[in-house]
Amino acid sequence: MKTAQLPPVRVEPSVREEIEAILREGESLSEFVETAAVQAARRRKAQEEFLTRGRASLAKARRTGEFYVADKALEDMRGRLLDRMQSLRKSKGTAGVKR
Repeated sequence: MKTAQLPPVRVEPSVREEIEAILREGESLSEFVETAAVQAARRRKAQEEFLTRGRASLAKARRTGEFYVADKALEDMRGRLLDRMQSLRKSKGTAGVKR
C-alpha cells in the first residue's frame, strides 16, 4: 500500500524533549506522532458519533414526548453492571457482589 505524509509539526524544543523522554524502546518519534494522530482521529470520530446518537435520541424524545429521568437510567445501568460483575465472579468461583 502506498503511504501518505502528514504535515510537519512545529513544537517548542521542550515539547520534543518531553516526548522523546517517554518513547518506548525501539519507538521512533515518527511512530509516536503517527500513533497519537490516529488515536486522536478515532477519539474525535467516536465523540462525533456519540453526539449524533444523542441528538437523534433527543429529537425522538421531543417527538414522542417520552423522556427518562437520568437518575433512574443510571440506577438501571448500575444494576445491570453489578449483575454482570456478580455473574462473572460466580463463574470464576469467587464471592459475589453485595447490592
